[in-house]
Amino acid sequence: MSNGLIGKKLGMTRLFLAEGRSVPVTVIEAGPNRVVQVKTKAKDGYEAVQLGFGLKKRPNKPELSRAVAAGLPERGFKLLREFKPGGVELTQGQAVTLEIFAPGEKISVTGTSKGRGFAGVMKRHGFGGGRATHGCLTPRSAGSIGCAADPSRVFPGKKMAGHYGAAKTTIKNLVVIDVRPEYGVILVKGAVPGPNGGLLLLKKS
Repeated sequence: MSNGLIGKKLGMTRLFLAEGRSVPVTVIEAGPNRVVQVKTKAKDGYEAVQLGFGLKKRPNKPELSRAVAAGLPERGFKLLREFKPGGVELTQGQAVTLEIFAPGEKISVTGTSKGRGFAGVMKRHGFGGGRATHGCLTPRSAGSIGCAADPSRVFPGKKMAGHYGAAKTTIKNLVVIDVRPEYGVILVKGAVPGPNGGLLLLKKS
């Protein structure tokens, strides 16, 4: 058994629990992942299960050969990722469903955050900005970054304007509200990284 799955973010909605409480949830399509390769300690030096998710429109030859070995000869996989194996042994071509998760347990979700382009310090780091008064020409600038004669340089890691977002982000300890295998979706409490349609990695915490 794998300790995780590859999924796709469909969007957010709300779910009313039995006691009448409204909970914001993210709907994740975690359809069956195919086991592309089973790595063993004797052959590869470590144990892992490589899963494939989604179908590629134009796969190259190596991707197509992996798909053929997993029992999908028509197309390659959109994403391949490795997960730690669980107690149950998996074979190549076997399907792993979202039934490995149960309502109430906590999982970690990894995705690529939304790209914000080149952002200033107020948007990127939450700076307060300059004086918003008459005559101030730079109310959103970072201000002075220079040091005095000692050390007379700018330290690495200084918070400044720059590229913001589009980074690998992990949200830990998200609670699984419901698992619906008939629809191939899992409902997770709260928000997860990335836009709708973005690929996600779901792992047991």
